[in-house]
This record gives sequence, structure tokens and C-alpha cells, in this order.
Amino acid sequence: MAIELEPPKDKWNLIYMTLIFLGLATLVPWNMFITAKDYFVKYKLVDQPDLADNFLAYIGWASQLPNVVFNWLNVFLHIGGNLTTRIVWSLCIETGIFIFTVMLAMLDTQDIPAVFFWVTMISVLFLNAFNAIFQNSVYGVAARLPSRFTGAILSGSNVCGTLVVFVDWGSHMFGSKRTAAIYYFITGILVLLVCLDTFLALPLNRFYRYYDTLHKRTVRASVVASAPGAPQAAQRIPYWTIAKQARVQLYNIFTIFFVTLAIFPSVHSEIKPNTDGFLGNNFVRITCFLTFNFMAMIGNITASMWQYPTRHWLSVFTTARFLFIPFFLFCNYKPDERQLPVLVTNDYVYWIGSALLGWTSGLGSSLGMMYVIGGDVPPEHASTAGMLGSATLVSGILAGLLVTYVCPLLVGV
Repeated sequence: MAIELEPPKDKWNLIYMTLIFLGLATLVPWNMFITAKDYFVKYKLVDQPDLADNFLAYIGWASQLPNVVFNWLNVFLHIGGNLTTRIVWSLCIETGIFIFTVMLAMLDTQDIPAVFFWVTMISVLFLNAFNAIFQNSVYGVAARLPSRFTGAILSGSNVCGTLVVFVDWGSHMFGSKRTAAIYYFITGILVLLVCLDTFLALPLNRFYRYYDTLHKRTVRASVVASAPGAPQAAQRIPYWTIAKQARVQLYNIFTIFFVTLAIFPSVHSEIKPNTDGFLGNNFVRITCFLTFNFMAMIGNITASMWQYPTRHWLSVFTTARFLFIPFFLFCNYKPDERQLPVLVTNDYVYWIGSALLGWTSGLGSSLGMMYVIGGDVPPEHASTAGMLGSATLVSGILAGLLVTYVCPLLVGV
């Protein structure tokens, strides 16, 4: 295919919207299971308080441990063939696991809650293993395009969080928790199928074909320049060199998600209102899940319009976010168990803090992922840098989840 002198335009922003859809799919497994906390804790596991009380912690481990392992494996081993093959198969298998989850919702498991719990955890583990391959590969594909398209994936991931909150809210209109859960998880299946369909349409778009071909030619030219006469397959990817070149942005990505997951959702969802009846039964749904995800989406949009802080100052911004951890611990977190005083006694101040947590998370994560593939790393290694960024992202998530085990101990001393 001949490369045009003038790059084609992303007509009607079709490719940008496609990557938003794919970004949405990267967090469907995580968001749907954590937002359905009441279905699992107050319905399926109501007779197993030992499992119900630590449900989010179990979900966190079952989700993020395979996510980290398979993200890193996908960087080095290229599991399942090329990026397109990995994305297609991963989405198909994820859809199958969601169908299995709907079947579990249909079954009466009141007599075997422990069996239901462990079957759910195993399905979540496999779901997130394949989602890790999908997520890592999507960032590799986006890295072939201009940097703002990497930001589109993160925009989609935060659209997912906001969308899932409204889907959960709407599903409760169907009456029983069982019926609500069935419709809720069926929505997840539909989302994954739409994402699969839009991804398969990518090669039909002239804009995508242009940058895909340009990337392949850049890689071939790099191979010829470094080892004339050597086959492309024999060229080793300099992972260590790429990591060193991108180390500052990898730190930013890790730190953003470490701080965010140290707070959201485990600590965040356990904060109670200081004023009785504030927002009624929707206090957690609104101030935690909806506010965080909506403001993270606004943060992504902000990053796409205004790249500030710049790549040289982003590390100051990400490091300053560590202040969020003591702020939320001094809110009304676990009021029945805490020994430390509650210093944030105004619910609106807490709510503003929640909005800032989400906005800075969306802004910082978008900028970090956009910067990691542009400027410090040569174009031929942009795809690998994007995959390293994705693996660092989930590593930050797992490290943040580890901190959530310490938070109850800190306030309870």
C-alpha cells in the first residue's frame, strides 16, 4: 500500500470513538463486579457474612492478580498471535464468561453460597486474565496512532465506570435483585459485542490503514538500519532501553493508579455521611461511584484538550496526589471501628475531595499514557511502550489494592 503524502483525516471521529468503545471494554469486567456489590453482598452471600464483608477485597485480588500477570506476559510473549487476534479472541471469551455469570444469577444458590462465591471468583479470575491480554493489546494498537488516541482509551474506561453506575441504578427498576442482576450483566454482554464489532471494522477505515501501514514501514526501516540483511523476525525488541527512555512516564502511570486504587473503591465505599440522611440510600452510589467515574471522565476530556502539566512536570502532579490517602482516611471511614478522630466532618468537603480524586485520576492517567508513547521513545517502539504503560498501569492498581488492607488498621489503632 502506498503511503499518502497528506495523512487522511479521522472523518466523523470514527476511529476516536472506536477507541473510546474499546477503552470502555477494558474496564467492563472490573466495574460491573465492584458496582454490583449489593447484589453479591446483600443477596447471594447474605448468609455468609465472612465472605460478604470482604467481598471487594476478594474481587480485587481475583481481578487484578491475573490482570498484572497476563499484562506483563503479553508484553514479552505475545500470547495468542498478533494484536488483532489477541483482541478478538479475548473479547469472545470474555463474552462467554459474562453469559456464564448471567446463568449463575438465574440459579437459586441460597443453599450453596460458598460454592457460588468460589465459582464466581474463578470466573472473575479467568475473565480478567483474558481482559489483561485484551487491554494490553489495545494500547499496543492505539500507540500506532497519534497520541490523543491513547487518551481516547482512558476516556472510554472512565465512561465505562459512569455508564455502569447508571446501568446498575436502572436495573433496580426491574424489582427483585435477581432480575436486576440478570439485566445488569446482559448489558455487559451487549457492550462487549458492540466493542468487538467496532474493532473488526477498524481495517476498513482509511485513516487507520494509513497509520497501521506507516507503523509497519517504520519498524521495517528500523530493522534494516540496525541489522542490514537480517530478517525482521530476528530483530530483538530492546525492552530495557525502551523502559529506561520511558521511566519517568512509567513512574507517573504507576503512581496515579497506586493512589487511586488505595482509596477507590474499598476505602471510598466505606465512608459514611456525617449528617444522617444525607443523599439517603444513594450516598455511596452518588458520592463514590458516580462522582469518581464522572469526574475521571471529565479529567480525560481535559487532558485531550489541554496537555498540562507538561511531561516534565507531570511527576510533581502525580506525587502530590499521595495527599489524598490521609484525606480520605480522616473522613468518616468505618465510623463503627475507627479510633482515629474524624477531621473531615463536612459531607460537602468530602464530596469535593471525591470529585478531585476522580478528576486528577482521569487527567494524570491520560497524560501519562499519552506521554509514554511520544517524545521519549522512537516511533518504531511506540507500540511496545504503550504495552509497557498498560502493564505498569495494572501493576499500580495491584499495589494500591495491597494498601487497602492496611487502611482499616491505620484508623483502628
